[in-house]
Amino acid sequence: MKVFITGGSGYVGSVLVERLIAAGYEVSALARSEASAARLAATGARPVRGQLADAALLRTSAESADAVIHAAVDYSMSDEANATELAAVTALVHGAGAADASKPVVYTSTGLVYGFDPARSTDEDAELPEVSAQPVKAAAERLVLNAPGITPIIVRAGLVYGRGGSGLITGLIGSAEQHDVATYIDDGANTWHPIHVDDLAALYLAALAAPVAGVYNAVGDHPFSFRELAEAIADLTGAQALSIPFEAAQHQLGPFAHVLASTSRTSADKARRTFAWAPAAVPLIDDVRAGSYRSAVRGVQASAGA
Repeated sequence: MKVFITGGSGYVGSVLVERLIAAGYEVSALARSEASAARLAATGARPVRGQLADAALLRTSAESADAVIHAAVDYSMSDEANATELAAVTALVHGAGAADASKPVVYTSTGLVYGFDPARSTDEDAELPEVSAQPVKAAAERLVLNAPGITPIIVRAGLVYGRGGSGLITGLIGSAEQHDVATYIDDGANTWHPIHVDDLAALYLAALAAPVAGVYNAVGDHPFSFRELAEAIADLTGAQALSIPFEAAQHQLGPFAHVLASTSRTSADKARRTFAWAPAAVPLIDDVRAGSYRSAVRGVQASAGA
């Protein structure tokens, strides 16, 4: 099977490419730079030089593939980035649907589309709120789900972690190293359900092997509280875990403070049943304390090299 993927040199995408190649898929991947193209070629994938804004290229690449995965992510949330995302998704689904062959198109979304209201349902069939941390993702989901001629598969991932990656976690580690404190908001009791990057990749492969149209939450078995995460980062870096009031967090972080103070209650039971998928990776807190994130700490690197 020929698979075209966007974001193939990114955090999630690079693991997907690795797993797809190992499983025998023929992979082509969008590469926005020579360095990205070189990394993709080294894995055995075929680089396709271009940008997400190259609608004609995306459409042609999707049309010539047997399946499409959109894993590219832009966290800037600028008007330009949002417009590019929606135009790219439109091009991908039009290309994939041109042959009317029900090609699987897997779109990488996020559990953040459920918004911040703790009383709101996080079931995959629930109506999404107008206000969330990622409204562009909800809009792109609708484009995929309503596109003709494809098998639409929406993956609403929790916080992705593992292999020493994830911008949020490495950012919190870097901040703790710089300021000697690992902060959490108020009592830090709010919890999220994360997903290990390898478990997420395994779900994509299971969905490609036996595609079933629909929306699927993707989370693991081990939720964490933000106080636990701060304490694990403090143990890792030698910093102090410290509570800050929500007002102070909002002053420092703006609207993102609402994200860090929110609670995730998503379940991946539907994905488990549909694709016979079972996440099995080490919990996030264990991975931070004594796993892949040790290499992200300057002090650990220095001592290891001594």
